[in-house]
Amino acid sequence: MTSAPLPYYAGVIKPIELLICDCDGVLVDSERIAVRVDARSLALLGWPLSEAEIVERFVGRSHADMITEVEKHLGHRLQDGWEAEQHQLYRQAMEAELTAVDGVVEALDEIQLPTCVASSSTHAGLRHTLGLTGLYPRFEGRIYSASEVAHGKPAPDLFLHAAREMGFDPEVCAVVEDSRYGVQAARAAGMRVFGYCGGLTPAEWLHGPGTVVFDDMRELPALLAQT
Repeated sequence: MTSAPLPYYAGVIKPIELLICDCDGVLVDSERIAVRVDARSLALLGWPLSEAEIVERFVGRSHADMITEVEKHLGHRLQDGWEAEQHQLYRQAMEAELTAVDGVVEALDEIQLPTCVASSSTHAGLRHTLGLTGLYPRFEGRIYSASEVAHGKPAPDLFLHAAREMGFDPEVCAVVEDSRYGVQAARAAGMRVFGYCGGLTPAEWLHGPGTVVFDDMRELPALLAQT
């Protein structure tokens, strides 16, 4: 399922010169794993949420944002060591199950544009997940984390930072995202957006101005060329 490029672009936008990729859910199929771990951990804390509720609340946001919201809901700080334990649970689950997103390797092989990664994950997390899937060498030296900016998604800071570091103006950048918060951040940055709905996020959460929604990563090279 692919939505056509929007008329908003006709005769207005310059050709795409840089492709900025989110990581989780776009390059590595980690969201399903992380959401399952989160559901189990939050239930133990006394805040049972369905996986769909976790997707709506947290997917695309930083772990720090999640901690803040959990503590606000519980009405107290999490005990010392909880975050480290949670990261260990993520790590174990990723090492056992993580794969690249279906079709993304084929897509990257076809795309001739300069590329980079801009993710809400930490640099350590990105090295780990991209390394497990064999994708790290494709992006080494061109990986940007929300830890480098004042405000994470849905603020535009991270995407603007990535474009600046790569030497491109926002208007010639395109972003591949799979979360509503990431799509909002890319729009706020004034960049074109390709919303991937082949993962956990419903397509209707991604549709909007300046956004092409698609569900097969193998379609991305052709969509970039058409736009």
